[in-house]
Amino acid sequence: MNRALTLDDLMLAGIALAAGLLTAFLLRVLLRWLGRHASRTRWSGDDVIVDALRTVVPWSAIAGGAASAAAVLPLTRTVQHHVNQSLSVLLIFVVTLTAARVVAGLVRTVTQSRSGVAGSATIFVNITRVVVLALGFLVTLQTLGISIAPLLTALGVGGLAVALALQDTLANLFAGIHILASKTVQPGDYIRLSSGEEGYVVDINWRQTTVRQLSNNLVVIPNGELAKTNMINYTRPEQQLTVLVQVGVGYDSDLEHVEKVTTEVVAEVMTEITGAVPDHEPAVRFHTFGDSRIGFTVILGVGEFSDQYRIKHEFIKRLHKRYRAEGIRIPAPTRTVALHQGAAAIPPPRSGDDVVAEHSGRNSP
Repeated sequence: MNRALTLDDLMLAGIALAAGLLTAFLLRVLLRWLGRHASRTRWSGDDVIVDALRTVVPWSAIAGGAASAAAVLPLTRTVQHHVNQSLSVLLIFVVTLTAARVVAGLVRTVTQSRSGVAGSATIFVNITRVVVLALGFLVTLQTLGISIAPLLTALGVGGLAVALALQDTLANLFAGIHILASKTVQPGDYIRLSSGEEGYVVDINWRQTTVRQLSNNLVVIPNGELAKTNMINYTRPEQQLTVLVQVGVGYDSDLEHVEKVTTEVVAEVMTEITGAVPDHEPAVRFHTFGDSRIGFTVILGVGEFSDQYRIKHEFIKRLHKRYRAEGIRIPAPTRTVALHQGAAAIPPPRSGDDVVAEHSGRNSP
């Protein structure tokens, strides 16, 4: 426009700008109210969406009010173009950041809901955040009138050089994606590697997997190494597992009575100890005629890997106390030792329990 600026123009521009600010304030109050209601739901994704909208919606209202104010002012075509372009860039910037936050939050929510034990898979979160920010950057360049075709060509050529220089990093990246996509290992799983390290998987990011041991020490494993090593996953396909406890009783024991007493102790532990599986069926399996005892295996059910130590602790204490009360003997290993000096020695006894014979001299009695 070429006309002069008037008081009416300023008033209209002020009204438009004030309307945008008032709308932004009202929308923020509304979103705060929605946020309180969203926090009461079970799904945490609505909390992420509402929290992100608290940023983008008020700024959109402010940008709309500023654009309306600029439209009623007698600005030249060039100035009007620059104002609209600046507001568009500002709006794209806010929308891009909000979209990155929403998408990353939803991905984090999904990974945490499937991991089972308060873990996170930042590799997916970071990849989605970078992709959204890159798209927003390209849209911003296109809005400013900058052609993105040469940039994409340069990125393609440069990406090849970067890929050759960062082979190990990219190998770890794709190994991490493969591990998560195949669901062989997920955050929250308890794993044991062939090299001996074991613990809960805390995080799988673009380069490495972090494992927290039961001692609360962290073990950092490159994704490429994790993908190539042999491991045992104690959480999959089910988190519940069975634990074997080896027991032995004397040959003079009534095995039917031993089995009955042991089964009662197993049932007691399964129902009273935290972390046990109450519906686990007690199982006792005799398997060995040993040197001094009859060996058998007791099978216990535990909720997850770290529960086994507490359950085995309680089971052994209660079983030992019950065996003493029932008169069931748990024999110690029998050893016969013969000490001799000189040419003549007394041969060890033919049989006996816990015998140690000490002989000295040539003709000891």
